[in-house]
Amino acid sequence: MPQDSITGLLSRATELLEAQFSALPAFEPAFKADPAAMAGVLAEVARRMGDNYPYFHPLYAGQMMKPPHPVARAAYALAMNINPNNHARDGGRASSEMEIEAVQAIAHLFGWEEFLGHLTSSGTLANLEALWVAGQVAGERPQGTKPGLQAARRIVGSGQAHYTHQRISAVLKLDYTPIAADRRGRMSLEALEAELRKGDVGTVVATMGTTAMGAVDPLDEIVMLRERYGFRIHVDAAYGGYFRLIPEALDEPARRAYAAIDQVDSIVVDPHKHGLQPFGCGCVLFRDPSVGRFYRHDSPYTYFTSKQLHLGEISLECSRSGAAAVALWATQQLLPLVPRGEFARGLGCGRAAAVELDRRLRREPSRRFQPLADGGPELDIVVWKVNGKTPEESSELAQKIFDACAARNLHLALAQLPQSWFKPAVGGEAENGAADGTKLVTCLRSVLIKPEHEAWLNQIWERLTAGCAEVMGEQAG
Repeated sequence: MPQDSITGLLSRATELLEAQFSALPAFEPAFKADPAAMAGVLAEVARRMGDNYPYFHPLYAGQMMKPPHPVARAAYALAMNINPNNHARDGGRASSEMEIEAVQAIAHLFGWEEFLGHLTSSGTLANLEALWVAGQVAGERPQGTKPGLQAARRIVGSGQAHYTHQRISAVLKLDYTPIAADRRGRMSLEALEAELRKGDVGTVVATMGTTAMGAVDPLDEIVMLRERYGFRIHVDAAYGGYFRLIPEALDEPARRAYAAIDQVDSIVVDPHKHGLQPFGCGCVLFRDPSVGRFYRHDSPYTYFTSKQLHLGEISLECSRSGAAAVALWATQQLLPLVPRGEFARGLGCGRAAAVELDRRLRREPSRRFQPLADGGPELDIVVWKVNGKTPEESSELAQKIFDACAARNLHLALAQLPQSWFKPAVGGEAENGAADGTKLVTCLRSVLIKPEHEAWLNQIWERLTAGCAEVMGEQAG
């Protein structure tokens, strides 16, 4: 949508909002808007903001950057005329109600009708709340329910899980153990069960869409292990949560994992990733609403004019952006979270682009690239190695191709993965005695998070192969 159209819509909506407060007496604001001075400052802001990668463009295919939907941007700006604080209903009456409705729509996406949940300022804060509650639950378990459960406070998660889980656990004074991942980046069930047998695991963190490669942990099988060992399951679906809308586009293992997500204890999803929202907007959900008891507090300075439960009573954060809730609510009104809807089709486009990019990498005639040995992408992230005689040479080539692509306005990312996850190239690592399963190799990585990436894949491929040809001294394939 052209910017002038968005500006016009926002201007009319602002007039409607101001009309609702027209009965108030006029006043002179302490800070007056000097148009000339503001114009100068904003011009400098625009100049400074030009020192960024073009995150909004389809040729940016590096990190998890997806531009907010125009309605989210407009609704956020409109709400900033009020600047509500969703800590309490007094601070954000309308925006608190909109947050409740928006979060309910997300919970329904995961098959939950009864739940406790709210928005957060980030996925990190959302995961912190989930693990904090897990620790509180473990601490109040009565003895005698299951052997060892009284002390079952340790948290485990995949070695490919987000690094903040280990950091959060340290903040909460809870032990954390990383679990080995298989060659597709998914938690190893064998390694997990070895830890469970020790009897002190209170929570298993299952990741639905790892940051490095979009891997989906085998949640359905983790749920089965819970019947035997008795532990909480927290799902970190900050990146991949919305893919539950398109099971038909996923491979069978991922499809089974998403089908089991309604059976877990807590879920985190980030609307500021696939949900078309501005940063920062995270969401935490608990299947058991009674965990709200852990949030109770007595404060002499909080809001008391509302008898209804306010969101600050079920959140570790106090001040929270009401504008973020308004933007999310507006987006979900325009693009409901339903299968085969426009939002779901956008996810499908990114997924299709990732599958096609992986296919081209595997069939590239000069064999310069080495995708993962045990299969393609599970969501919309593709990772591949550049063939070299040693892991060090492969890593150096990846960095050079990254730079050569950036010079062509194609922006990728880099990731380090175990060398053993890739098949050795002919004439490469194995034949030269340099193969080492413990080594890390720097790979190229592309996050095809935008629906537009499907239509732009040919241009992405042309720039990638041209950059590779420049670095490796070959003709583009």
